[in-house]
Amino acid sequence: MSAPSGHSEATATGEASADPTAAAVADDVHDSKEVVLRRYFLQEWELVSAILHRIVAAGGVAEPADVHRIRSIMDKYQEEGQLLEPYLEEIISPLMALIRSKIMELGAGTDELLEIIKPLCIIIYTLVTVCGYKSVIKFFPHQVSDLELAVALLEKCHTMSSATTLRQESTGEMETKCVVLLWLYILILIPFDISSVDTSIASADHMGGSEVVPLVTRILDICKDYLSNSGPMRRMSGLLLARLLTRPDMSTAFSSFMEWAHKILLSVTDDFVDQFRSIGIVEALASIFKIGNRRVLHDAVSGIWNDCSVVMKTNIAIRSPLLRKYLVKLAQRVALISLPPRTPSWRYQSVSSSLGANLSSSTSGSSSGSTQQVNIDQTDTCLLEEDMDVPETVEEIIDLLLTGLRDSDTIVRWSAAKGVGRITARLTPALSEEVLSSILQLFSPGEGDGSWHGGCLALAELARRGLLLPSSFPDVIPVIIKALHYDVRRGPHSIGSHVRDAAAYVCWAFGRAYTNFDMKAVLEQLAPHLLTVACYDREVNCRRAASAAFQENVGRQGTYPHGIDIVNTTDYFALASRSNSYLTVAVSVAKYEGYLYPFGEELLCNKISHWEKSLRELAAQALALLVQYDMDYFAGHALEKLVPCTLSSDLCTRHGATLAAGEITLKLHQLGFAFTTDMQRALSGIVPAIEKARLYRGKGGEIMRSAVSRFIACISMAAISLNEKTKRSLMETLNENLRHPNSQIQCAAVEALKHFIPTYLVSAGEKIGNDVVSKYVALLDDPNVAARRGGALALGILPYEFLLIKWMPVMSKLCSSCTIEDKADDPDAEARVNSVRGLVSVCETLTSNVEHASHIGEPIYAFIKVTVMQALFGALDDYAVDNRGDVGSWVREAAMDALRRCTFILCRRDGVSVRTPPVAEDKSEPSDMDTNATTTTHKLFDSTIAQDLVAGIAKQAVEKIDKIREIAVRILHRILYNQEQFVPFIPYRELLEEIIPNNADLEWAVPAVSYPRLVKILQATCYSKPVLSGLVISTGGLQESLRKVSTSALVGYLQDSNINTIDEAKSRECLLSHDILWVLQRYQKCDRVITPTLKTIETLLSKKVFLNKEGHGDFYCELVNLLGSELKGSKDFTKLCAGLSILGYISSQLDITGTKAFSQLLTFLGHRYPKIRKAAADQVYLVLLQNDNLISAENMDKAQDVVAETCWEGDVEEARRKRSELNEMAGFGVTNSQKSENRQETRRTPDVHNSTDENTSYSSLVEFSGY
Repeated sequence: MSAPSGHSEATATGEASADPTAAAVADDVHDSKEVVLRRYFLQEWELVSAILHRIVAAGGVAEPADVHRIRSIMDKYQEEGQLLEPYLEEIISPLMALIRSKIMELGAGTDELLEIIKPLCIIIYTLVTVCGYKSVIKFFPHQVSDLELAVALLEKCHTMSSATTLRQESTGEMETKCVVLLWLYILILIPFDISSVDTSIASADHMGGSEVVPLVTRILDICKDYLSNSGPMRRMSGLLLARLLTRPDMSTAFSSFMEWAHKILLSVTDDFVDQFRSIGIVEALASIFKIGNRRVLHDAVSGIWNDCSVVMKTNIAIRSPLLRKYLVKLAQRVALISLPPRTPSWRYQSVSSSLGANLSSSTSGSSSGSTQQVNIDQTDTCLLEEDMDVPETVEEIIDLLLTGLRDSDTIVRWSAAKGVGRITARLTPALSEEVLSSILQLFSPGEGDGSWHGGCLALAELARRGLLLPSSFPDVIPVIIKALHYDVRRGPHSIGSHVRDAAAYVCWAFGRAYTNFDMKAVLEQLAPHLLTVACYDREVNCRRAASAAFQENVGRQGTYPHGIDIVNTTDYFALASRSNSYLTVAVSVAKYEGYLYPFGEELLCNKISHWEKSLRELAAQALALLVQYDMDYFAGHALEKLVPCTLSSDLCTRHGATLAAGEITLKLHQLGFAFTTDMQRALSGIVPAIEKARLYRGKGGEIMRSAVSRFIACISMAAISLNEKTKRSLMETLNENLRHPNSQIQCAAVEALKHFIPTYLVSAGEKIGNDVVSKYVALLDDPNVAARRGGALALGILPYEFLLIKWMPVMSKLCSSCTIEDKADDPDAEARVNSVRGLVSVCETLTSNVEHASHIGEPIYAFIKVTVMQALFGALDDYAVDNRGDVGSWVREAAMDALRRCTFILCRRDGVSVRTPPVAEDKSEPSDMDTNATTTTHKLFDSTIAQDLVAGIAKQAVEKIDKIREIAVRILHRILYNQEQFVPFIPYRELLEEIIPNNADLEWAVPAVSYPRLVKILQATCYSKPVLSGLVISTGGLQESLRKVSTSALVGYLQDSNINTIDEAKSRECLLSHDILWVLQRYQKCDRVITPTLKTIETLLSKKVFLNKEGHGDFYCELVNLLGSELKGSKDFTKLCAGLSILGYISSQLDITGTKAFSQLLTFLGHRYPKIRKAAADQVYLVLLQNDNLISAENMDKAQDVVAETCWEGDVEEARRKRSELNEMAGFGVTNSQKSENRQETRRTPDVHNSTDENTSYSSLVEFSGY
């Protein structure tokens, strides 16, 4: 098999290097299967072997983890169980020997025994699920004396109940029952009369006679009980019953069981227990009729078939596909018992199954002829066979199987198809023709998808067994071709993939069953259809199935034209992607003779009108790629067929036809095809006809708008001649689509305008250009947000000739539209994003052609430097939020890309094309850089812009959104290492290049990768403040994992002794403290930044940063002042708590700042919110424990008692009185804030009836904080 080959080779290579004995093995070809499998399987074998030895040595499982370890290893081989087979004996035999010895030692009825064997049975049953029971039971012990022990153990297990139904939590009850049943399955085959083994008969002097042996009765009772089980015990008990009841000495037990089964099946109710019991009984009967003696079973045929007929009509059978499957299986085996076994001489005989015989016959050159003659002779002589009498039961069963081929469930249809094949092999040629005729009726138009699927499966079974003669090919092949393309629309989707897959299976079976002589003509018919499905089917399993069928036929049918090349092209992995299949694989196959026109017809007739929109779009592109092979066919036949379809009443048809017509037209133009006047007239009239028919309205209007825009773009690029009326009509259509709220329609319209305007309007004169530009500029002020979005995009694609007319108003308006302040009453993030994109596109268009009008070149570049760059820097600060989240991130993403492109524009104008050494970057101060900038004032791109550029993008690189971080770093990388345009004057370039290396492919979106590197930018003083303002969003944010990683990176940066600051005179903590104060001052009252900044400060203080250090007095003083203004009047619970915590840390310091912070902390003891008062009290208490200087020694105990004993979440007046006491003890007196509170209370006194409950104001805090 191909699946495990990669794993096998890797394992073999690893073992060859580790094990010297592997070098002695020459080649897998010369080794036995066991040797090869041993070499390839189980890197884990040493571990498994060690665990098994430990279990056997200990006499049982000492550690439950060992069982789970083995089970997890074995589960990996679920798909390739044959790899375990060489090891089964070494695993199973010691475990079963241990179970047997423990039974003999402890007795089968003890609980101690069960506790020992249950873990062992879990291991054994795991192997049963992976390798199958037939492979495992071969290594079970089968001494005669074990039979009674196993039965006694089964009786003991039967009393157990499983503690859980979850496999991973199983304690072994179910597994033990299954293993014991399988053990009995092999033990029951002893070649002695069971009555001679049953010791109870000898002790009781039992005569035996016609009665059932007691030992057998015990087994039957338990198995009958298990037949109603929903677990695997039902199947195991059915297998055991089949082996037991088909023994020669079990005639009495067999009759008894058949009577019991008859009684139960005729008394079935709708109860779920009866449903499981019915499934178990029918499954057991099917197993009995599979292995039983034909002469013994023949007498039971009539009764069993009657029972099957009755049960098949019950409600339980209608509801249970599994029961119907076993009924079909039982019915076919009843039919096989009724028919005499025979090998039909009329069966098709293919080449010999022996490879040596095939090779020898091929060398003689007479293989095909002889096989051909044999099959012809057999076809002639089959008519001479005498007629056989088919019992009426068999005819009824065949009718049941044919009905089963129509079943709604695949498992039933598959079982019925196998039954049809098996029974047909025992019929005469005439009767087999009748069966084939009945199967072909399943493919009639009135039948459903289930009938087509069942019919394909049945045909495949007949072909595999040689029961479908080549003389039937004229009737069968057309049906198979229809099945290969079966696709029926059902509402918003279609059905038929399973039918197409089964049809490919039939073709695969043909390739294996028939000789080249008989298949040559058939393959020529099937090959185009198989490859059509392989390239163009919607479902990947159908594409791969068709490819496999073609490969099988090419490999087995000899030389087929270009067969090997096509097989290599349509391989398993190439067909995994639908787009690759359509646009690459199909194009490669179409170049071979015989496939172009079937491919084209498939796309034109089926895929262009498919129900899925994306597949129609893909089909249109695929059609265009086929044009290169026959332009006349597509220009004539294809377009003539597509143009009328653009007005079809079916939405899918007209959408696909419009797209396909445009794509084919464009491709024809690119290949140099000359369109006739009539063709151009027909193409130019498509859009006006669609508008006249009002096909933009209704359900499919949006889909058609996108298609029409794409069609206009295609005919514009193809330069199809249009009259003035049509030009105006198309322009109005595109302008209308430009105002549509759907972004896809807008983008399609913009793409069409990009080609339409240069082709048809530029030559119309300056007046038209002025009108177009003015119209799109006016859209930026439209109250409709969709119009603003479309107008911004449209300005970005205008040609140079139009923009040159009014470049200043266009760029100015786009610059103002980039900022959120432009439409403060109706902000729209998408409009700002489109404005940024349109602005940079306008800049690129103007500067790429400005050499032709040098008198306006300098003003344009100056405008870009002064106005455009500043507008883009402003867009980097767009943090707008709506119900969709951080929509401002879309604007920031677009602004970063626009800044990069504008930077390259300015640098290109400066003429810096050769990389020069960095100028005063490595150790420079800001003052040095300013001095350096004065010497380059004539440059458009100077150090000031470079500093703002890197600072703004670096800020985005450390914020909380993974995508934005990655994009920001990628843009910085392109700025630093751009090969076409060197960007000069970047401060600290060497530091940035060290942080963002050129050749390392790092996962910058992963916080653990990016933050430890990017936090080092804080060394550069010109970048540190903006970078910190972005970093605090991560370190103080809500996302726990991001906060941990970013905080760890920041603290690691502060503590890393290997990092030297640029400014040697100041420590990293000192520089960070200045930057923090700058952030607090810069973003005053901006909770988006201030709250995470305060949480960051709190975190740093908790990690002993800024504490117990000299030189932080000014920082504490300024921080307390800033906190006072920030916390005053705030309702943000998170912000207040972080501020209180910071005040608590500062109050613990033994200086004047600590006293000031403590005074401010005490004011919050009288806050209007109870939770804030409680949080402030906690901080005050901690401060009093740490700082003895704040309150005199004689008052300290009293102050601590007041803080600890007061209910701060109670009455606010009581809290304020206690606060006043603490103020007096600390010697602070009454602060201004407290006086203000008293004045507010005085003003509130007359209105006490309206605001007595403080919870009225507290509810807003609760709602805001999420408590």
